[in-house]
Amino acid sequence: MPESPAPRHWLGPLLLRLHFYAALLVGPFLLVSAASGALYAVSPQVEQLVYADELEARTEGPALPLAQQVAAAQELVGEGAQVSAVRPAPEPGDTTRVMYADPSLGESESRAIMVDPATAEIQGDLTVYGTSGSLPLRSWIDQLHRNLHLGEAGRLYSELSASWLGVIAVAGLGLWVRRARRSRRKRDLLRPDLHARGYRRTLSLHSSVGVWVLLGALFLGATGITWSRYGGGNVGVVREALGFTTASVSTELPESEQAVEGEEPASEEAGHGEHGEHGGHGAAAPAAEQKGPSGGIEAIDDVLAAGRADVIDTGRIEIRPPADAGSAWVIEEIQRSYPTKVDAVAVDGESLEVVDRYVFAEADIASKLTRWGIDLHMGVLFGVVNQLVLFAIASALVAMIVWGYMMWWQRRPTRGGAGVGRPPHRGALRRAPWWGVALVLLTAGAAGLLLPLVGASLVVFVVLDAVVGRVRAGR
Repeated sequence: MPESPAPRHWLGPLLLRLHFYAALLVGPFLLVSAASGALYAVSPQVEQLVYADELEARTEGPALPLAQQVAAAQELVGEGAQVSAVRPAPEPGDTTRVMYADPSLGESESRAIMVDPATAEIQGDLTVYGTSGSLPLRSWIDQLHRNLHLGEAGRLYSELSASWLGVIAVAGLGLWVRRARRSRRKRDLLRPDLHARGYRRTLSLHSSVGVWVLLGALFLGATGITWSRYGGGNVGVVREALGFTTASVSTELPESEQAVEGEEPASEEAGHGEHGEHGGHGAAAPAAEQKGPSGGIEAIDDVLAAGRADVIDTGRIEIRPPADAGSAWVIEEIQRSYPTKVDAVAVDGESLEVVDRYVFAEADIASKLTRWGIDLHMGVLFGVVNQLVLFAIASALVAMIVWGYMMWWQRRPTRGGAGVGRPPHRGALRRAPWWGVALVLLTAGAAGLLLPLVGASLVVFVVLDAVVGRVRAGR
């Protein structure tokens, strides 16, 4: 008896069914994520316009000592408040930010007093968020993008969309390659066929735009996972196992026997909590009550001078007072645009000696790539160009999702059928050879382990599909 031919035409239908169901059910999350991401990409310029009175100094002239500017802010908030961080005016015409931890604020939020550096006049009192120091409007957009303003539970939405974005994009690429192999004019797959009508026109728009933004979508999905709760934790474990950890400045003074663990690393690890940069520096520890002119907040100018004499050479910096008597000051560069300036030093407030430093140029390539990847995702690495590219990618994703739902509607039966299009035919995996089934199962298992929400939602998809199939078979 002759052997039966090997099963064929199983991978394409399987990718089509995966792409269809995943996009259909995860599409609403992706739509919100992409739309809010597009808004966030252009929010820095909007923020500058909305908060111009607080961000732009009203007078010109040389800046007063930082201690004098801090004293003006302290007079406003009261003597009991402790300074958590100070950001001197980065450029002439900007205001200085004196930040305070406030228990009434949310996670990673601080109260910021805006001070005119030339006169020490108070120009604003706002809540700032994260290492990016975003103000209320941008923070609102950020929280919408990050968790739908639902707190920790809302982060599941963004993790679900980031985790599935890459899966949907890869499945879509497989379908595009399948069409390209069958097409006589492959160049038509790189541009939409505007002469077509109905479903074919929508499909042409969806697939051609998808190819152009594929790399951007994969990048946003991969970097977005680093901020997620479950998938991001697994990525962190993998990085640590591979030795891709990042050094940080130690705030422990030489004579202290107890390290201070409250400081954040002067590295990309600070960015993992942000999406402003999605989380960020948060409420820093209050300044220590120390005796002597070099131990209190009035030593800030001398401490800054010591940092400037070492490796701090940019105007965009943050100065954090000691957490306790056994800790050092931290001066950290926060210029994320290229060339990246994120060096940091720890300075003894008494002796004004630099006790530790972090130099970005000396970091390993994995740490640098992580830092640059985060900043690209945030739209800050290459300034306005970076923002425009992100806005274009996010807008294209919004359009593709809308076109996807349009195709579902356009494929609906026109007579006596359901009100929406039917899903692709089932049974592709049953036609697959044994090695194909094994490969699919191994890939799904690996994805589920690395990205738990993908695994959990995939199980839900399979169960729903099985139930729908049984119901239709019964009919």
